[in-house]
Order: sequence, then structure tokens, then C-alpha cells
Amino acid sequence: MGPVEFIVLAFPEEQLRVPAVEAVMGLRKTGVVRLIDGLVVTRTAAGEVLAAEFDEFVELRGLLTGRDVARLIGPEDVQESAGLLERGSCALLLLVEHVWAEDAAIAVRAAGGRIVGSVRIPVDRIPADPRTGVA
Repeated sequence: MGPVEFIVLAFPEEQLRVPAVEAVMGLRKTGVVRLIDGLVVTRTAAGEVLAAEFDEFVELRGLLTGRDVARLIGPEDVQESAGLLERGSCALLLLVEHVWAEDAAIAVRAAGGRIVGSVRIPVDRIPADPRTGVA
């Protein structure tokens, strides 16, 4: 198995934005990542925290099926993630395996090594490519 990451993708309203969801889920279809678990979390305008399974949303229905799925996102993850949200917003909570790194992870483990850390660099900290002007 490759590295596994817990990702919180926040949206500024209480409803998911379908084009963004489709783009993220497209990664799953290409085999770049394997979706292990996921939830939708909403922090209502009143501050209430709601969690829902993917199958409760038409655009997410059927994404969490098969032998790779493991219900690992728990209530404490929901509460911690909700703490990142503003009132009146929602988020996709995703637990994904980086399939593209699986061969490297296997080789590292076979050599007695292990992944001991990972840091996500915010896009605003990455200098723009001088050819394209895009980070």
C-alpha cells in the first residue's frame, strides 16, 4: 500500500460545488489515488455540525464501494475538521491512498525503511513557474 492521507476540502457554502467534486473524484477514476473513506461535513449558519455519508448525495453516490473501502473516519475527525470550517460552509473529508507512490513505498519497506513524515506545502509558498506564471 502507498502513503495514505486525510484531506479536508472546504467549500464556502453549505452545499457541495459539483464541478469541484467531479474533478477530485476524477483522480480516483484515473487510478492516481484510491478512495478509502469519505464523509461530507457541514457547519451550519447556526454553528451545528452535521456529518453525512457519500451515498446521501447524488453526485457522490457509489464512490465508496468495493474491497478497498474502510470506514476509518471517526467522530473525532469530524469534530476536528468542523473546527476548520466557517459557519455556513461544508467540506469533503477524504481518506486516500496515493497509488502512484505504492511501488516506492513497497521498496522502502523492503529495505527496512518507513515513511516518518509528510508536509503539505501551501500553494502560496511555492514560487510561480517563470514559463507559465503558475505555482
